[in-house]
Amino acid sequence: MIKQNRFPLGWDADRVQRVLTHYESQTEDEAVAEDEAAYEDSRQTFMEVPYELVPAVRELLAKKTG
Repeated sequence: MIKQNRFPLGWDADRVQRVLTHYESQTEDEAVAEDEAAYEDSRQTFMEVPYELVPAVRELLAKKTG
């Protein structure tokens, strides 16, 4: 049985490839600048989550955004 790739809603193989190309072609300075810009975005927050809770957090996010 061949397993088909499953993508999130709105994603396809082409979009995945574009994201991979973006990150694989970045210089270290560009990557750092992108990370720093994310921390300055007031529409986002970052928090540490214990590893064992990651599946539950992902599930909650999927319900909220899906």
